[in-house]
Amino acid sequence: MENEAVQVIGAAADAHDLSPWGLFLMADIVVKFVMLLLVVASVWTWAIIFDKGVRLRRLRRKAEQFEDNFWSGGSLDQLYDRLGDSANDPQSAVFMAAMREWRRSSARGSRIDGEHGMAVRDRIERVMDLTIGREMERLEKQMTFLASVGSSAPFIGLFGTVWGIMNAFTSIAAEANTSLTVVAPGIAEALFATALGLVAAIPATIGFNKLNSDLTRYGQRLESFAGEFSSILSRQIEEAA
Repeated sequence: MENEAVQVIGAAADAHDLSPWGLFLMADIVVKFVMLLLVVASVWTWAIIFDKGVRLRRLRRKAEQFEDNFWSGGSLDQLYDRLGDSANDPQSAVFMAAMREWRRSSARGSRIDGEHGMAVRDRIERVMDLTIGREMERLEKQMTFLASVGSSAPFIGLFGTVWGIMNAFTSIAAEANTSLTVVAPGIAEALFATALGLVAAIPATIGFNKLNSDLTRYGQRLESFAGEFSSILSRQIEEAA
């Protein structure tokens, strides 16, 4: 009995190409669309994960270099002049935005003390908060795509599976034959759609969680720097009073 089953399965495999490419070619047009959608989503997911992973590592290195220069004991004005318009990372952008506001306030000629000093400090803090928000928004682009793929890809694959099984039962009804030769291709095609859904969803979910955690830590690093820089400027305002 087992030998007969093996022979039937072998005959089904010979009659139909059950490789991934073969399953795609013999799939219904709807299932083909689902498969292509999941493959594109998977490729784009890996591209986003790789791009953001590399970018975050590069930004962490630049942040370390900037912090070394910032805490080296040199003049903040000299650091500002040295950076010029070459602030190519969020932490430098926060520093440059705060220093520009500081210089504008200092260039007006009035003393930075009392209520005026408090207003200057508030403006500098708002400028840094806005800069952090803008830079983090840039870094978080396409994170929504990862979350969407992670949550929806299994259901898209399940839709392809249900559609493929419907086609398999239609073939059974049309041929009035329940042998594996008739059933196996449709079932294999349906299960392949489910597999593609999981292939797209699993990396997207893991990548989103990892990148979201890294982005949160990087955002906290920017906020910590902004708080420390605000304290330094506050001391300078107090000394100027």
